[in-house]
Amino acid sequence: MADTSSAPQIPSAPGQTYRAVQYRETGPSSVLTLRERELAEPGEGQVRVRIAVAGVNPTDWKARAGGTYPGALESWHVPGQDAAGTVDAVGPGVSGLEPGQRVWLWDVAYGGTEGTAQEYVNLPAEHAQALPDAESFDTGASLGIPALTAHRALTSSEQGPARLGRGALAGKTVLVTGGAGAVGHAAIQLARWAGAQVIATVSSDEKAALARAAGAGVVLNYREQDVAAEVRRVAPKGADVIVEVNAAANIGADLKAVARGGTVAIYAATGDETLTLPIRTSMGLNVRLQFILTYTVTDAQKHDAVAAVGAALADGALRVGEEHGLPLTRFPLAETAAAHDAVQAGTIGKVLVDV
Repeated sequence: MADTSSAPQIPSAPGQTYRAVQYRETGPSSVLTLRERELAEPGEGQVRVRIAVAGVNPTDWKARAGGTYPGALESWHVPGQDAAGTVDAVGPGVSGLEPGQRVWLWDVAYGGTEGTAQEYVNLPAEHAQALPDAESFDTGASLGIPALTAHRALTSSEQGPARLGRGALAGKTVLVTGGAGAVGHAAIQLARWAGAQVIATVSSDEKAALARAAGAGVVLNYREQDVAAEVRRVAPKGADVIVEVNAAANIGADLKAVARGGTVAIYAATGDETLTLPIRTSMGLNVRLQFILTYTVTDAQKHDAVAAVGAALADGALRVGEEHGLPLTRFPLAETAAAHDAVQAGTIGKVLVDV
C-alpha cells in the first residue's frame, strides 16, 4: 500500500500543465479521459490545492452515468467531491490558509465542473479545511460526503443537538444500519465520539469485525438475528436515532426498534424504490422520518457538520484503514474509471485515487 501521508510538492510556474480526469458526455466509466490542462491561478476567495489523494463516492459514478445530467454536456467535467492535499497558492481575500498547509476538501464538484480527480484544483477557501499533521491524506480524502452525511443523520432529531461534540449524545442510543459502509463507519465513529451507545447491523462476520473496529459496542447480523428484539434488549426504550442505509427493506424493523419520539434518518436509496409504512404505528411512536441529501442541507447544517467533523478529526476520533474498520482500495489517477466501477460494484470500505 502506498504511503500517502505526505506528497512531494511541485512548484507552480507559468504555462505549467497538469493531469485531470474529465468527461464531456455522461455514460459508462469509459467516458472518463485523462487529459492535460494548463494551471490557472486561484481567483478571489479561492485557494489552489495540489491533490494527493481523492475519495470516490456513489454520487460520483451516478452523476457520470447520467443520473444528474444525461447525455452530452456543455463543457468538460472533472468528477469527485472529496480529497486531501496541500495548499499550493492563495487567491486575493483569503485568510487562514497559506501555501504548504495540509487540507481536506468537501463538496468540490457540486454545482460546478471542477472535481477532485485531478492534480490541482481551484476552489472556494471554505471548502478546504485544515488537516492535522497527525492525520494522513487517506483520512482526509475519506471524510467529505460520508462524514458530513453521517453528522446530519446523527443531528436530525428535533431534540438536537444541531452540532456534535464530545458528550453531545451522552445517554442516547444510536442504531447504524450497514455499519461496514463508508457513511456507517463515519456514523459509528462520530456517535461514539459524541458519547452515544452505538449498535450497528451488518450482513457477515467480516463486516462485523469492521464495525467493531470502528467502535460499535454492539454488532448484529441482520441475516441471523432479530435486530429490533436485540436493540430492545440492549436499550429497552429503543434507539433514539437510526442511521438508515436501506429504509425500503428495514422500515418494519426500524419502527420496532426506534424509541418513542425517535428519528429514522434515511440517507441512501438504490433506485426508484418506494417506502410503505403503517401510519397508525408511526403516529403512536411520534416517530420522525428525516430524509437526507448532504448536498442540499441548509447552510447552517453544513457549517455545523464541517465544524464538528473538524473537531472530531482534531481529537483523533475519525480514522480509516482496516484496523479502524474502513478498508482502503486504491487506484492511480489514470485508472479513475476502474475506481468508479469498484464503487458501483459495492467494494467494501473506501475507494481512493492516488493523484
